[in-house]
Amino acid sequence: MHASPLHTRIPRRSLLRASAAACLFAAAGTGLAQPHAWPSKPIRLVVGFPAGGTTDVMARVAGAALARSLGQPVVVDNKPGASGNLGVMETSKAAPDGHTLMVAPISVQTANPFLFKPALNPERDLRPVASLGYAQLYLVAKKSLPVQSATDLVALAKAAPGKLSYASGGPGTQMHLVGELFKQQAGFEAVHVPYRGAAPALQDVLAGQVDYYFDPATGFQHIREGRARLLAVTGTKRSAFFPEAPTLTELGIKGVELGNWFGVFAPAGTPNEIVNRLAGEIAKAVALPEVKGRFADLGAEPIVQDAATFQQTIAAETQLLSALIRERRIAVD
Repeated sequence: MHASPLHTRIPRRSLLRASAAACLFAAAGTGLAQPHAWPSKPIRLVVGFPAGGTTDVMARVAGAALARSLGQPVVVDNKPGASGNLGVMETSKAAPDGHTLMVAPISVQTANPFLFKPALNPERDLRPVASLGYAQLYLVAKKSLPVQSATDLVALAKAAPGKLSYASGGPGTQMHLVGELFKQQAGFEAVHVPYRGAAPALQDVLAGQVDYYFDPATGFQHIREGRARLLAVTGTKRSAFFPEAPTLTELGIKGVELGNWFGVFAPAGTPNEIVNRLAGEIAKAVALPEVKGRFADLGAEPIVQDAATFQQTIAAETQLLSALIRERRIAVD
């Protein structure tokens, strides 16, 4: 007799379970190997400031480069108001899928929560993606003021306490905060004169109505043509645009190194893989000659920090400004 082949009987239910498990495993493997494509639709860049300003122009220039590299349209959506807070609110409520982002100065995270009531919580609701660039502030005096340097200005202010005035683009702006930091570190008093934006502040300095202000890189032409006097710059190094002007630190007025950092933010919960890829694309975008040139027109340097480094910059400025706002009792009505 020939031995009959051995047949193992497997219950039909077990076969179905095994088949389902195999399908799930295969699907999981496919998902790991081929993640959902991003971006899958147009990207919206929220800007909490009016069209034509520094933040808006940076967003449009960088957005155009990102559109080419990512293969999707990038649309700037201006939501001006409350020193950028409306942009924060708009972005924080968006889906964390990488298709809604915000371009903003980091003051929306470092200063606004301590200036506005009720306070937003951008640290909780947003995550930094990368910095776009950095602009120093320029200590500019009216031409008729009898000073030739920042130390002359400090001496004049100390000789007549409260007699000098300085302009800003409005309460709580970086121009205002740096003006207060300058007074604090140099040990003098001057009257703050707020305006609705940097342009009218500059005009009154040029007209001799206000003694000085910290220019956010908007008055370069007037400085070059001699209609206003550049005394010094903020920051840790001299300006690439006016290398002959010393930093305040060089002049012995230490601690006034605050400038304007600009960056890209995403809603909290945006996946790491999207944030990391976006940071890499931003770095490539701002390295393009046309982007660097347009940023230079704004008085800004294209400096890209990845998310972790950018967060450290934000944390350090938050510590500085929260203390300044508390100690100087700075408030926004």
